[in-house]
Amino acid sequence: MGERSILRDVAQAAGVSLRTASRVLNDDPRVAAATRERVQGVMKDLRYVPDLMARSLRGGTDATIGLVVESIADPFFSELVAAVESASSDAGKSVLVASTRADAGRELRVVTELLRRRVSGLLVVPTASDHSWLARAAAPLVLVDRPAEGLDADVVGTDDKRAAFDAVAHLIAHGHRDIAYVGDYSRVSTSAARLAGYREAMAHYGLLVPDELVHADCPTARAASAAMSSLLAASRQPTAVFSAATRCSLGVVPVLHEHRRTDVAFVGFGDFAMADALVPAVTVVDHSGTAVGRAAVARLARRISEPALTPEIVHVPVRLVERGSGELPP
Repeated sequence: MGERSILRDVAQAAGVSLRTASRVLNDDPRVAAATRERVQGVMKDLRYVPDLMARSLRGGTDATIGLVVESIADPFFSELVAAVESASSDAGKSVLVASTRADAGRELRVVTELLRRRVSGLLVVPTASDHSWLARAAAPLVLVDRPAEGLDADVVGTDDKRAAFDAVAHLIAHGHRDIAYVGDYSRVSTSAARLAGYREAMAHYGLLVPDELVHADCPTARAASAAMSSLLAASRQPTAVFSAATRCSLGVVPVLHEHRRTDVAFVGFGDFAMADALVPAVTVVDHSGTAVGRAAVARLARRISEPALTPEIVHVPVRLVERGSGELPP
């Protein structure tokens, strides 16, 4: 079914002419506000995304990549954005960056706007909602950091479960049994995989995981700080902590220092500024936004040149950087 046929369905459902639906699609100011709102509502209900890539091929494809991330304030994503911009510049393309703030409605709006701008390809860090609506977009697409529900597409990220398992196993190998977990969003697939890796490692070595040791929904550094303070005040205090996100580490580490509990072993998922300058220096899973960003740009370039490629999951290797905090004994 061509784009014109799908747009005709939108027009029929909204009770307007095909020409009016087309004018709404192209932001024609001559369309009445009430009509525009009705047609846009039908487009949303029908999950209609215009095939703007086909238009670009007819009218000249824009030498721009669209990049949609959760938040540019997050250290991992800010590093990823810089890498995508650098790699794209090397390939003669510019980058339009938008953030979703982990909001599905905002994601729909910013992705649709990027498609309207005739970007030559999309890199999207998806939210935790259904993404089947993106299947109608002809723009080459690569998902970054995590897969998306309802969409068969390339994914460039890391093996989060395996990396978390190895990090926790590292703490266990240094004698720890009471290991706490602090993570950001349990509903996001990457965080869920890291929590699964933590639980799997504990189970593999015959260790129980009391509920009070798991704080899986700390989306900000402040929330992670509160979780760490709670752990230090508990009757059964952990001798080690695994932080599943950089934003969590930025909350946990200061609390350990403020309470003079740097004897608690610590491994963080993702590096951060000054981590190697603290005492003890912070052991991290080197989850590099730079490596993921460059790999994502490379995959998108191939997807653009070879549209018929079978979608793949590309895992960027990670390594455990031992600096001291993760090697402390209980």
